[in-house]
Parts: sequence; structure tokens; C-alpha cells
Amino acid sequence: MNKLNVLYEDNHIIVVEKKPNILSQSDITGDIDMLTMVKDYIKEKYNKPGNVYIGLVHRLDRPVGGVMVFARTSKAAKRLNEQIKKHEFNKTYVAVLDGKLKTKEDTLINYLYKDEKKGVSRVVEKDFAGSKRCELNYEVVGYFENKTIVKINLVTGRHHQIRLQFAHLGYPLYGDQRYGNKNNEQIRLWAYKLEFNHPVTKEKLIFKSLPKWREIENETIIHRL
Repeated sequence: MNKLNVLYEDNHIIVVEKKPNILSQSDITGDIDMLTMVKDYIKEKYNKPGNVYIGLVHRLDRPVGGVMVFARTSKAAKRLNEQIKKHEFNKTYVAVLDGKLKTKEDTLINYLYKDEKKGVSRVVEKDFAGSKRCELNYEVVGYFENKTIVKINLVTGRHHQIRLQFAHLGYPLYGDQRYGNKNNEQIRLWAYKLEFNHPVTKEKLIFKSLPKWREIENETIIHRL
């Protein structure tokens, strides 16, 4: 059983670190998932009988690790979802790109189409039927060998958005087997910072979790994240 790394918890929310290759919620594989792990943790810690309510507020792709918040009440879930709709719920990622990106900061805007049957998305033209606009901002924080370390602020949250937008730019994420970097290493994408208002107290909350990658061991890079 995977041990849950809890960053914060109270009666309304619980913030945890998701390890890479764990599902956000259960699917047909039957593999372990974060939602079940959080429910089991609450059930055991507080000796709760029967079903435990935990609200899934947002997801991370299976190979991606990082910070996630779950709601412990339906009211908290509703209020966090409202923040997401109003763009008051901010997720910042760190990624390692294959190649040296020269533009130090920029906004990427593309249109994506998700193939529901294949579970993959692709960049398409604006007028392509079923396309959705996606946007992110990035800033280069350093380089490692022939790779670029960037921090990314998502403006929209589309399927495989970060992976696709950088692959389309010509700098796929290092370790991304699906969209262009065919090596056997773990994908270098991590949701390292989460900012939102507490659903009850309204206090501004910020949580951080950095991955253990050789590319960000440099103190200067860590300081910039």
C-alpha cells in the first residue's frame, strides 16, 4: 500500500502529494488511485464507519506527480469548483523540455482536439470541429545539459495541454513517451505549486512540493521556483 504524503488537512480540505504513475481516480485498470487512498486514510485515521465523502476537485495525468487538494465536504467541493471556474484556483507546474528554448518567457495559445476513443489530443486549427482553445504562460528558470527547465502557469486546463503545447513548439517534455520524447525516463512534469482560497475561512493558501529530479538540484533553480 502506498503511504499518503499529507501536506495539510482540516475538517474541510486535505492537501496531498501525488506520486507519479498513480491515477487521480479509479478507472478500468483497477490500479490504485489517489481518491481511494485519501478515503482510506481518512477512514482509518478518524475511525469512520461506512462510506467517507471525499470530493475530487481536479486531476493530474497518471504519469505526473505533484500537489492535489481534495474536499472533505460537498460544500468545500462546490466552493473550490467555483474558484476553478473563476480562475481563482492556480496551478503552477515545473517541466523539463528536450532542447534549449531561447525565448525566456512567453504565452502559448493553441487549439486542441481530444480523440475520446484513443484518449489522445492533438493541436488543430481554430476552426476545426470540436477544438478547444488552450493557453499557458511559461518562464525559463534554468538549463541542464541540453534541456530547459520551465515553470508554467495554466490559464486553461485541457487534456494533455502542457505536453501538447510544448511538443507543438518543438520542445517536447523530457520523458514524454506519448508526445515526442522516446526515452525510458519518467516524464518531467510536476504540479509543484497550488494556490487557492480556503473554501470556508477564505484565507489564501499556498502549497509547494518539488520533485526529486537531477535537473533541479541546483540551488539557483530551486530558488526561482
